[in-house]
Amino acid sequence: MAKKQFKAESRRLLELMINSIYTNSEIFLRELISNASDALDKRYYLSMTGEIAKVNKKDLTIRIERDPVNRTLTITDTGIGMTAEELEKNLGTIARSGSLEFREQLEKAPKNIDIIGQFGVGFYSGFIVAKKITVESLSARESQANVWTSDGSDGYRIEPCDRSEVGTKIILELKDDTPEQKYSRFLEEGTIRELVKKYSDYVRYPIMMDVEKSIPDPTDDTKRIMTTETETLNSMVPLWKKSRSKISREEYNEFYKGKFNDWNDPLKVIHTTVEGNVSYTALLFIPSEAPYNFFQPDQEYGLQLYSKGVFIMDNAKDLLPEKYRFIRGLVDSDDLSLNISREILQQDHQVKALAASLEKKIKKALEDMLKDEREDYEKFYEAFNSTLKYDIYRSYGMSADDLKDLLLYRSNRDGKYTTLKEYRERMPEDQKEIYYASGESVSEIERMPVMAKLKEKNYEVLCFTDRIDEFVITMIPQYDGMPFRSVTKGDLDLDTEEEKKKKTETAEANKDMLTAMKEALGDKVKEVRLSSRLQDDAVCLVSEGGLSLEMEKVLSQDPLNRGMMKAVRILEVNPDHPLFTRLQTVFTEDKDKFNEYADILYDQACLIEGLPIDDPLAYTKKITELMIKA
Repeated sequence: MAKKQFKAESRRLLELMINSIYTNSEIFLRELISNASDALDKRYYLSMTGEIAKVNKKDLTIRIERDPVNRTLTITDTGIGMTAEELEKNLGTIARSGSLEFREQLEKAPKNIDIIGQFGVGFYSGFIVAKKITVESLSARESQANVWTSDGSDGYRIEPCDRSEVGTKIILELKDDTPEQKYSRFLEEGTIRELVKKYSDYVRYPIMMDVEKSIPDPTDDTKRIMTTETETLNSMVPLWKKSRSKISREEYNEFYKGKFNDWNDPLKVIHTTVEGNVSYTALLFIPSEAPYNFFQPDQEYGLQLYSKGVFIMDNAKDLLPEKYRFIRGLVDSDDLSLNISREILQQDHQVKALAASLEKKIKKALEDMLKDEREDYEKFYEAFNSTLKYDIYRSYGMSADDLKDLLLYRSNRDGKYTTLKEYRERMPEDQKEIYYASGESVSEIERMPVMAKLKEKNYEVLCFTDRIDEFVITMIPQYDGMPFRSVTKGDLDLDTEEEKKKKTETAEANKDMLTAMKEALGDKVKEVRLSSRLQDDAVCLVSEGGLSLEMEKVLSQDPLNRGMMKAVRILEVNPDHPLFTRLQTVFTEDKDKFNEYADILYDQACLIEGLPIDDPLAYTKKITELMIKA
């Protein structure tokens, strides 16, 4: 038969596809295996309907042959095969998909029949690596075999050939190696194994290849000889397609560790199948520990995506919200729209619907884990709490309602984790706010001057030991009608009416002294006032407004913010402390010494809060002089 030319638009599409559509050269094998799987599906289905001769499913196979000497890679299937007309229609016209046409006819096909191809261009991905492709095919409907040949640029030929077995053989003559691309690697056994495992491990038909193995020499125990054996490269049945009741936890664990390169068993397995507008099966895992590079800014996340058991892409971010970026796993769906190369998800309602469904499944699993597996949940929280907190902060509180019941904080009562709901249920009736304190550790927070007064009132305090905690809580205005209150911000209003009256009288009587302390400290503080939160300590530093002292410390560690954002500081003095009486005496007797006392007390309050003081040397000299005079 004379050579035929691709149509002009087909030739242009072929050039674009080879050079632009497929970004990863190795996917050609996935596409050709998927096409072979389609052909096997067609033959099996048509044999069951009686349209062609009955076929034993055990005879439906895919075989890969390597010939490094002649630089050919051959993929052979025992599928439906193609007539000369079908070769012309399916291979002579690019983007004409026999699989799509066939699938449209399958209205009552058995559930175990899947047709992978959609666009009719997968076959041509072979030209990414091949300078010439030969296709020998014998249709189950005819007795004459035909061969299609093309170099991808100068048209194609279709002519009769000798072939006795029904099915299709595709022979790729690989391009010569270049510095940029080593095409010969696709002739290596290890590379073929790797690609089949990565992309086509769950194709339902056996993918076979002859492999060389070293075995003991039967005539000489001291020697070994090489032999060739036929090996099945794929596992065929995806674990996630099996019934959950037939999968042991050990099988889940081993699958996870092998699939996602983790030494540890996962904390939680989420295996779910959903049928509806978007049908899918998901197998998700919550790791027991964060990977070493999990918190790196450029760390990829997302789910592996499969379509009918064929691997499509890794790190599909569109299917997994960032707040759950710790999830490892995969999704297998027939319903998602892929682009022409099956490498990119189309942004449409299907993706959004699937992502929303997965998000609900993950949240429900976390809620169940918190309720029924508290120890495991706390272990998860230790590893991944920052992702939940950061999402609340990043979204300006938009996700707070969704995530706040998953947050845990240490309690000053026993140092154990508590939820906001549990804290709220334990609150005394007279408590009107949820109290929290920020610090490096629970023990540090317990030593804060204000804690004694709160313990006396039997008010529990949430311990914020993570730098982001206080920033996050600013995005959650209240919980169950109760506002949050830092124990170091503003007036805590802890006094009884009698105590308030006494404090007001004391403040009025010492108004001049408090004003003098403010003047001595200048712009360091906004105000000096009597404290209702102190019991055993003489002074403390509190803040007013949106920025707390702890937030100031966090921001000061950023070179871009250092010294630019400061909390509004207020110095509180304990009127019941013996030092207060000494201050009154010094105020009336020696104004210069009083000013030194004010400086010392302010520096002490800064040190208590873990804040730096302006002049450590001057501070130590003042303390030394006081000790000498004492």
